[in-house]
Amino acid sequence: MASLMEDLIDVLNKEEEQYQGLIELGKKKREVVIRADIKTLDEITATEQEVASNLQNLAKKRTRVLNDMATVLGRNPGEVTITKMISYLEEQPVEQKQLMEVKERLLQTGKEMEAINEQNEILLNQALEMVEFDLTLLKSMRQAPETANYNKNACNTGDLLGSSGFDAKQ
Repeated sequence: MASLMEDLIDVLNKEEEQYQGLIELGKKKREVVIRADIKTLDEITATEQEVASNLQNLAKKRTRVLNDMATVLGRNPGEVTITKMISYLEEQPVEQKQLMEVKERLLQTGKEMEAINEQNEILLNQALEMVEFDLTLLKSMRQAPETANYNKNACNTGDLLGSSGFDAKQ
């Protein structure tokens, strides 16, 4: 059981390290979005994908270790969580304390990452709105207003003004 506990704490520590790495990438991403540096944003996104893959592997390992611990304790493997493991360790205060500390650090890191992701989401939405505004402005600049010229049937001819917006002919 002691080696399983060490494995669990090790996996949780590695998960926290990966999340800390994502936090740093999120901070860099914020600066890159502000500068509108698409190339660097692409590189950061690729790195984030690698970290996400590592986190997925660590999550699988954590689940395996928890299932092994549940089997040793005679519990249902599907129902064992870190919080329940903490409560099961009442007779082992050292391990219980270590597990509680790792859990709290991981939760704090998750909250910090969530805040950074929310800020980046807002920045990205604002950047998209700005791009949409620019595109609308460019489209409207290419469209010239129609003249108020009518044909003999009193229908608008739909003639467009020149690109300068003024009719220089007299």
